[in-house]
Amino acid sequence: MFAFGPVPSRRLGKSLGVNNIPPKICSYGCVYCQLGSTVKKTIERKKFYNSKEVVEEVVKRVKKVGNRKIDYITFVPDGEPTLDINLGKEIKELRKRLDIPVAVITNGSLIFDEKVRNDLKNADLVSLKVDAVKMDVWKKIDRPHRDLKLEEIVEGMKRFSRSFKGKVITETMLVKGLNDEEEEYERIADFLTEVKPETSFLASPTRPPAEKWVKPATEKELIKAYHVFRKKGLKTEYLIEYEGSGFVSTGNVEEDILSITSVHPMREDYIHELIKRRGLKPEKILNKLLRERKIISLKYRNYNFYMRKLPSRH
Repeated sequence: MFAFGPVPSRRLGKSLGVNNIPPKICSYGCVYCQLGSTVKKTIERKKFYNSKEVVEEVVKRVKKVGNRKIDYITFVPDGEPTLDINLGKEIKELRKRLDIPVAVITNGSLIFDEKVRNDLKNADLVSLKVDAVKMDVWKKIDRPHRDLKLEEIVEGMKRFSRSFKGKVITETMLVKGLNDEEEEYERIADFLTEVKPETSFLASPTRPPAEKWVKPATEKELIKAYHVFRKKGLKTEYLIEYEGSGFVSTGNVEEDILSITSVHPMREDYIHELIKRRGLKPEKILNKLLRERKIISLKYRNYNFYMRKLPSRH
């Protein structure tokens, strides 16, 4: 399944997701990742799927749900989207065939590569992850591939932002005990003033993380970080609430659940609402999927979540 949703996005409104990377192939192994542990850590760009099939499935899904229900087509896959060597071609084709802006949610780790920057320039919006700009903090929280160099990544982000004609936004995930100190907020904010994002988002984990010991930064630290960012002249917003229950169904509720939860763990109350809107019984559908071992149940911060059973989650 290359297309999923639309799902409610705290950054982008109604987002139709594009899953162009197999689970969970990434250049990072972030401790807080909602998709679980990285199965294959790599920085080698390659063809994972047939690009025509990816585009056709997205176009078909858009026709099924209707343009007016989608604010963005968003590359936000099971892994790092820029590892897909066909990313630029897929973005161009989707923009040509559909009158909907295209976004890419990337960790930015490969942006030192000119070919990656050129691929991303085809998008309307690019979200860059900036969890740390100090080497030891970056390694602890994002656990990068051994061949990645932080200085090349931050320089690549600055170069990209200077030439990109669309919108750049950034996201900084604050994890208790790792990057929740004022000195790090200052360093990140100073760097972001050079990137000049339209909005700098401050986030904390809201879904089950890869590592069970991960805790969100305290409210006090989130407020402190917000004020540091604002003081530097950055437009700053929080990403600390759940996105809501506005998940759109295409008619096949089991297929919808599996496609969404492959990249987006769903809270139990939201998944119940999605099923009820189709006139079905949530317990019956969920028990069937659990029995068939297609999904798993996870608990985090007093909420139950459901996620597709993937190699990255057990």
